[in-house]
Amino acid sequence: MARKRKIIVWVAISADGFIARLDGSIDWLDRPRPKDNYGMVAFYESIDTTLWGRKTYDMALDYQKKGVAGTAFDARVKNYAFTHTPPQSPPPAGVEFVTEPIKAFATRLRGEKGKHIWIMGGAGIIASFLDAGEIDEFVILVIPKFIGEGIPLMAPARRTVPLKLISSKKFPDGIVKLHYAVRN
Repeated sequence: MARKRKIIVWVAISADGFIARLDGSIDWLDRPRPKDNYGMVAFYESIDTTLWGRKTYDMALDYQKKGVAGTAFDARVKNYAFTHTPPQSPPPAGVEFVTEPIKAFATRLRGEKGKHIWIMGGAGIIASFLDAGEIDEFVILVIPKFIGEGIPLMAPARRTVPLKLISSKKFPDGIVKLHYAVRN
């Protein structure tokens, strides 16, 4: 039997639980990184699909237009940007807009052959996939920095989501990597 494609959130958060500042800025993440980028190099090899929320897509597109190094959409993976209303301009090469319901999309995507699927962000898409029961794992890098206010890991809603700790790792620079499975 083929291995099930997992949908995995890999994200960095501040020590007070935010994925970005209120304006979407992630300047607080600017820091030296180890050679394997906290395991991200190996993780990236395990995926072939990236899911973007609309706001995260727009931010990445803006960075790409400004020529910020390392911000282009990687055409080696399938990129899907979720939106209620696709923009008038076509997406960059390798990006497809998704308007279908999450459950139907996730079922179809999991049914295709391939590697695991990465939810890139942000809080809205994470919450929507979680509420649809379509997230298998979270890998959360806790950055040892408080930013005071910002965008939470997931959009607010009344929910209780039991998690099972798969592993935890402390890095010399104070970052802690937590790997959880979602218990459905």
